[in-house]
Amino acid sequence: MRRIVASVFVFVVAFSICTQFQAHAQNTELDEGFMQAFHSITSHDLLAYVEEMSSDKYRGRLSGTPEFLEVAEWVASLLEEWGISPGGDNGSYLQMFDWPYSDVLSEGSLSVEMESEGKSLRVDYSFPEDYYPGTNSDAGTVTGEIVYVGFGVTAPELGYDDYEGLDVAGKIVMIDAGVPYDGDDEDTFVRWVPYSYHQKKLNTAHEHGATGLIYASKIANPNTSYNEGFVYLHIDTHVADQLFFGTGRTHSEVLDEIKANLQPASLALGKTATITAEAVRHPEGRAANVIGIIEGSDPVLKDEVVIVGGHLDGVGYLGDVFAGALDNASGIADILGAAQALAMSPVKPKRSIMFLLIGGEECGLIGSTFYTEHPVFPKEQTVVFINLDMVGHGTGLRVGGGLTYPQIYRHFEAANDAYLHRAIRTSESRSSVGRPRSDGVIFQRAGFRTMSVGTLGRVPGMSTYYHDPRDTPDTLTPEIMEDVAKMLFVGLTNLANDTELRF
Repeated sequence: MRRIVASVFVFVVAFSICTQFQAHAQNTELDEGFMQAFHSITSHDLLAYVEEMSSDKYRGRLSGTPEFLEVAEWVASLLEEWGISPGGDNGSYLQMFDWPYSDVLSEGSLSVEMESEGKSLRVDYSFPEDYYPGTNSDAGTVTGEIVYVGFGVTAPELGYDDYEGLDVAGKIVMIDAGVPYDGDDEDTFVRWVPYSYHQKKLNTAHEHGATGLIYASKIANPNTSYNEGFVYLHIDTHVADQLFFGTGRTHSEVLDEIKANLQPASLALGKTATITAEAVRHPEGRAANVIGIIEGSDPVLKDEVVIVGGHLDGVGYLGDVFAGALDNASGIADILGAAQALAMSPVKPKRSIMFLLIGGEECGLIGSTFYTEHPVFPKEQTVVFINLDMVGHGTGLRVGGGLTYPQIYRHFEAANDAYLHRAIRTSESRSSVGRPRSDGVIFQRAGFRTMSVGTLGRVPGMSTYYHDPRDTPDTLTPEIMEDVAKMLFVGLTNLANDTELRF
């Protein structure tokens, strides 16, 4: 009997040692595989993704264009290659939506005739130094007297009208961005917000009979409206100053007066402008969100999802390709780097992880609005939406919303502390009452938990550009992109596997 008991004891001890050894070996293999996936993220690969998306063949990735759909298919092909499941329409990676667009064929032209010392003077302005063509301008040439109409607002319920007493029919109006109210009262500000939208301003000018518009804000912007027979463009501040020559006022003085008095100060500028635009309207345009999903390994938690996303589109071609390297090929490249590593990692997430590459952001947050209205996972089962936009330059890391959602933020902070050792900051997730400027705001307003990942600091000697043809891959910091992608990889893995997560 003693021999049997002794034999059983020896067997149990031996089995226990063997089991512990196997578990240790398995954990070691998991650790090694996880670190292999971690180190597979390289700045070289991320920059290559940016260079592909920024290449001339995609003509600036304007939503609605065939070129945008081509870059969307290219991104989808990577997700498929890595074994990430499609989450779009009918078993595809694309969640399609209609979006009309204008194909801008050239930089167009701007000339202004004025009187100087009793003589007629014509000034021909140059692209891109002086102006950008309007993304949704109709084709044609318009000539007309220039009338400055402040912020271009007609708001009877607010007792304010920049067009009051003016006849701008057949003329070209000049307007400024924003609204005249800049006070601190939130309720008042909210009433002004609808008049800050670019579409509203252009439509108002067209409704007042103007045939052309000069926007005193030189920014490539497809977040505007199309009106048949209406031609417009965007000018630099120095051109706006020149258009006020001879009025006895400066542009900035009049702008300050309007804001101070909350009263219109519109005036004819005594000059005639000629604007030419070459464009073709495409009402049949189509755009898409690209959706890839790594399904969770836990039979229950797989029904919950962590979404990481950013906008894939750019501002397009406006006489030159606006490559949009920082805005936002950089954010998409960071997401792709993390996605590939997550797909190859032996540490499988218990929750599902979604990669949402959004179309139509530059056109007015169209793709994010469409997704929140047609979610793949219900809002109640979405842990968080994490937005990346312009994440390709800097020296430190930023995770917005961490003070509001510390249970989520701690996973990204821990990833940085363990592996990257960059300066990192966080903030509260604040609601926005103004005109929404990011996809994150759309998700937040739809009731989703929302956070963001970005960068801090500037690299000495390097410049960054926004909606500018100089926003090219050579202005990026590939090293910070690599660390952003690695932080995402580790943070998303641990967040998706956090069984203690409660809200």
